Amino acid sequence: MRETPLPDAAADLLGRALVAVREGVTGLRFGLDLPGAEESRRTQEEILAQLDDYVIPRVRTSTAPALVVIAGSTGAGKSTLLNTLAGARVSPTGVRRPTTATPVLACHPDDRDWFAKGDVLGSLRRQEAVPAAADRDSLVLAPAESLPAGMALLDTPDIDSVVEENHEIAHRMLDVGDLWIFVTTAARYADAPVWRLLRLAKERGAELAIVLSRVPPKSRDVVTKHFFRMLAEYGLGEVERFVVDESKVTGGMLPAHEVADLHDWLTGLSIDEQRRARAVQATLSGVLDSFRTRMPALARQLEFQVAFRGELRRDVDAVYGGALAAIEKATGDGSLLCGEMLARWQDFAGSGDLMRTLHLRRPGRFAGKAGQQAPERLTALKAALRAGLESVVISAAQRAAEESVARWQRRPGTDRILAAAPDLGRASDDLARRAGRTIAAWQDHIVELIRTEGVTKRSVARLVSFDVESLALVFTVGLLGQGSAEAAGPGTGTLPQRLVNALLGAESVRTIGARARSDLRARIGAIFDDETSRHTRVLDGAGVPDESAATRLYQAAYNLEVVRAGRSAPAVNEER
Repeated sequence: MRETPLPDAAADLLGRALVAVREGVTGLRFGLDLPGAEESRRTQEEILAQLDDYVIPRVRTSTAPALVVIAGSTGAGKSTLLNTLAGARVSPTGVRRPTTATPVLACHPDDRDWFAKGDVLGSLRRQEAVPAAADRDSLVLAPAESLPAGMALLDTPDIDSVVEENHEIAHRMLDVGDLWIFVTTAARYADAPVWRLLRLAKERGAELAIVLSRVPPKSRDVVTKHFFRMLAEYGLGEVERFVVDESKVTGGMLPAHEVADLHDWLTGLSIDEQRRARAVQATLSGVLDSFRTRMPALARQLEFQVAFRGELRRDVDAVYGGALAAIEKATGDGSLLCGEMLARWQDFAGSGDLMRTLHLRRPGRFAGKAGQQAPERLTALKAALRAGLESVVISAAQRAAEESVARWQRRPGTDRILAAAPDLGRASDDLARRAGRTIAAWQDHIVELIRTEGVTKRSVARLVSFDVESLALVFTVGLLGQGSAEAAGPGTGTLPQRLVNALLGAESVRTIGARARSDLRARIGAIFDDETSRHTRVLDGAGVPDESAATRLYQAAYNLEVVRAGRSAPAVNEER
């Protein structure tokens, strides 16, 4: 009887499908702390470790020796059991917990080269002896003549270790096992960690054997009947079970007769290639079956993350969009022309400097006090208009920053990203400088519009005698004061609008006004884009994947199932 490996073509197809699964899972980041995100991070790590350390190597070399993982809770006697089966002290034992920190793999000398050079647990460095200090990135290889060829045993750290790293590596070792031997004791078989691991084995479909150790001979019948009844009630009544009586440990080993039944069972598996192949295939199929639920679960979490990120971004866009709309309203209903800005306009228009300033381009016409005061009032009005617009922009941006963070705070799962960006709730430090430059550039743009559009629409002769900058300033006052009957101040009515209409023409004023408002919106919108980009960078820093990542996961999982459905069994046994 011999084991026939998976045909090359089928192995190649399955291997490529598994590589596609790996590519789909690699690089995923679940940056938002949403329900299920932490579980998805663990699942991602587990899948990648299983693919690299077990699944892909096992598919490529289906005839490799079977790897039996010995797992159990603290003090269950895993290392003692391994030493006894190996016939030598290959794994350290003792009363200090935890004892095993570096995994130990014992195998027949004929199989050593395969585990030394193979890809199973390929990410771990191979060691010849147990290191003095814990080394969780290493694997100790221990040849043992007493072990049957084709069957290796792997001693792992405790599944309930108080050392978190030991707990993690224990589960990683379980993910690479073809068979599991679970060890518990007469004193601890009812503990919760025992049944959590048994549930995991059941979910994975792993081939399992259970060892109940340290059983007092006087209470053997009572303890074993109770434990076996619990296994049956849990749906594990058919698994292989072995009982090891409480006995003296010498040199890290039990008396050989205590593990004779277990040794015979392992030997039988090593000799009966068909049984061994079925056991290996059952565990491998169980892992592959688990991808049917674990891959879509990752994809759903990705979709959740992407959707939630979109909601956070829409919060920001809505707030800043509302702020921009508020600025448009303030610059279009006349409410902006108040306070310092209104006072400067009234001083400028009421003093008679308005018309004199419009003719400042005619050199030598003015002399004395009046001619000197007009530019001062003109400069003061221009500065007041600029300061008023700056204040509106800065206040709106500050309120938007506060409201954006407030909306995020009301959503669960944003604590970590907000903690990473404590300044997000206030406008950027250079906002005032950028706003000042933006408004100044807008004022210059209006001057250029008056110079080009105004001259185009009206005769050069009528405009050549007027100062374009002064006319642009009057135009700006009229533009900001539209919608308010009292915008121009007492006694002047809607003087700015009437004046620019008379000089430029109503149609030209409407055209220039529309272009000026559009330009102001675009410039302020650019400022707000810079402000919202701070929020976007925070979201991007959280590592939320692109929207196609979930689709790639679904596709990879589907392709894997298609290949599995159309392939032959990984191992077929033939009678000779």
